Amino acid sequence: MAARSRSTMTDVALIAVFAGLLAALTLAPAVPVGPLGVPITLQTLGVALCAMVLGPWRGAAAVGLYLLLGFAGLPIFAQGNGGLGVLARPSVGYLFAFPLAALLTGALARLVLRRTWASGRRWLGLVGSGLAGSLVFIHPLGITGMHLVGGLPWEAAVAAGVPYLPGDLVKTVVAAGIAVAVHRAFPDLTAPRVGSVTTTPERVGTR
Repeated sequence: MAARSRSTMTDVALIAVFAGLLAALTLAPAVPVGPLGVPITLQTLGVALCAMVLGPWRGAAAVGLYLLLGFAGLPIFAQGNGGLGVLARPSVGYLFAFPLAALLTGALARLVLRRTWASGRRWLGLVGSGLAGSLVFIHPLGITGMHLVGGLPWEAAVAAGVPYLPGDLVKTVVAAGIAVAVHRAFPDLTAPRVGSVTTTPERVGTR
């Protein structure tokens, strides 16, 4: 029981630390682009890193905690924004996409980490995991927000989303490299929960 309690406390601590990391990354200068001025930020780097390091549920929880703190009024969103007023901004689709992207990226990353120990293959697999989360959730929902909230026609909203793609690719590559190094240095991050059935290293994955 005590060991399980320590495991839960570790999870909570990791979620809090990575939520703080995501908030810290938002302090980097944002670059407004496109007709609506939705900025390029390091938020997507943080989302990918949370998912790749913590796995789907803890990664999504860290992103969710970050969003809750921002909606509560802390100025931790892009350009120092915070509060419920961000729901009326054309970037709101990206915010709602973040936890969903973390879930998908984290789930795919868990499969990668379970099935290979070669750093190069892990890096490629994690890059693919991050791109999946970005292309399935972040960009489609971001474009939807620019259409519904920003008032852009669909064609214009899709065109406005294109400039974010190269930067997200670079950030995904960087996040994957960091995640590989973190898992190499702290292999216990990928250990199963206390009380679960012991598995061989090849079958161990992030939670």
